[in-house]
Amino acid sequence: MQLAATDYAIFLQNEASPLATSVISSRCREALVEEFNYMYMIDNVILIITGTLHERDTSDLLDKCHPLGWFDAMPALTVATNVQELYNTVLVDSPIAPYFRECLSAEDLNEINIEIIRNTLYRTYLEDFYKFCNTELNPTTAEIMTKLLKYEADSRTISITINSFGTELTKDERKRLYPMLGDLYPDAQDKLSKTDELDQVKLILEMYPDYKNLLGSNMSISRGEMSFEELCFELEVRLNKESFEQQFHFGIFYSWLRLKEQEIRNIVWIAECISQRNKDKINNYIPIY
Repeated sequence: MQLAATDYAIFLQNEASPLATSVISSRCREALVEEFNYMYMIDNVILIITGTLHERDTSDLLDKCHPLGWFDAMPALTVATNVQELYNTVLVDSPIAPYFRECLSAEDLNEINIEIIRNTLYRTYLEDFYKFCNTELNPTTAEIMTKLLKYEADSRTISITINSFGTELTKDERKRLYPMLGDLYPDAQDKLSKTDELDQVKLILEMYPDYKNLLGSNMSISRGEMSFEELCFELEVRLNKESFEQQFHFGIFYSWLRLKEQEIRNIVWIAECISQRNKDKINNYIPIY
C-alpha cells in the first residue's frame, strides 16, 4: 500500500497477496535494472567460479546472478566443467577479461583464494575506473567521482584489514589487496597492513575525521548502535547526496544508482521486520532524505 505511489508500484501490482520479502527484493531489483544497466559483473563471475569449485550445477547459479552484472556471454561460463575451462572462458568472452588477465592465473582459482580473487579484481577495477574518471571526463565529474571512488577504496581497505585478522592471509598479501588510491593511500595503508587487532586500526583512523567513528561505538539517538557496514552505508549516502549539489557532471548518475541501491536495502529491511514481527527494529534503516 505504501509503495503504491512510488516507482516500484508497477513492479508489484500483479503480485498475489500476501507479499513475501523475497518477492519485494526481486521486484525492486528488476525496477533498478529497467532504469540502469551495468556493474556487478565481478560478483556474478565470482559466484559462478564458486559454483564450479563446488561442482554445483552452475546453470542454476544464473538465477542468483545480479541482473545489473549480466552480459551476453555469461551463460557460456556455465558450460565449463573445471576451473581451467572456466578461466579460459572468462579470459576470452567476459567484459572483465582484462582484470583476470592482469592479476590472476588458473592456479589461483581455488576455494582458499576466492575472497582474495574478489578483492584483487575489485582493486584493479577501482584503480582503472579512477584513472578513467581523471583522464577522460570533465573536471567537475572528475572531482565528484574522485571523492566517491576514494571513499570506496578506503572503506574496502578498512574492511579487508579487519576481516583478515585471524586468517591465513599474510600482512604482505593483505597490503597487495588495498586499492592504490584513497585518503588512506599510501601512509595509512602501510600502517594498516601491519596491524594485528581492532584497537590498532581505530588508532590509525583517528587521524581521519570521516572514518574515525566507523569502528567505534557510534550511537544514533533513534536507531541504537550501528555496525561497521551500516556506518559505511550511512557515510556513502551522505557523500552521494552531495553529488546533487553540483551541476553539469556525470557523477550524478553513479550517485543516483548508489542511493537507489540503499533505497532497496531499506525497503527489504522494513519488509523483513514486518515478516519477522520485529517492528521494534523497523526504523533501523539508513535514511536518504
